Amino acid sequence: MSTGVDLFLSDSILPDDAELTPLHEREYRVRSYRLSPDRVLIRGAVRDQKPPGLYISHDPDPITVHHMVVDLEVSFPSLEIERAEVTFNTFPHTTCSVITDHYKKLEGLSIARGFSNKVRELFGGPRGCTHTTALLLAMGPVAVQCSWSMRTFEIPDSDEPELKLGFNREPDDDSWKMNTNTCHEWAEDGPAYARAASGLSWGVPVFMRDRAEKFGIEVGDPQ
Repeated sequence: MSTGVDLFLSDSILPDDAELTPLHEREYRVRSYRLSPDRVLIRGAVRDQKPPGLYISHDPDPITVHHMVVDLEVSFPSLEIERAEVTFNTFPHTTCSVITDHYKKLEGLSIARGFSNKVRELFGGPRGCTHTTALLLAMGPVAVQCSWSMRTFEIPDSDEPELKLGFNREPDDDSWKMNTNTCHEWAEDGPAYARAASGLSWGVPVFMRDRAEKFGIEVGDPQ
């Protein structure tokens, strides 16, 4: 896998707004990195900007009002946070950054289950920075998502294109259970849960079907 270059799309994911007057932009960006076979870095940032000239007349450039960065080193596959570091790059008040060490309380927490509730309990309201806490809530799902990436990372490439993620899972593979009740699809009475619990194949997900067919990979019927 290539490194040292940006591997992800960076175009806007918002609808075209050419006819609208912008007032504020909040951007979340979260990425995960493989540090070792049993360790992952989850890095997230939040940035708030005001458009040119809004706060200072004749200013030609946007102005950043918040920019916070969070690094979480997480063990795999337990998803326990081993190291947490919060950095405030841009903030409105001189004392804003005194709260950063408080986020060391993240260390030892598991992201696998109940993470969002624990974050609100420890850092919600006056117990933290509202922007950093909101960022953490966006980072939790990324840690769970990268579990699938870690499982496929070690699979060597074949001579021909093929699906590297095991949608036709082994009978004793119960990794799907981590998704239980995380959304309507994986509710205990939902369709995905029912397929997995009965031992059926997950099938090729919608987001991969067109790409797989482009490479001549048989995708079967939609699930």
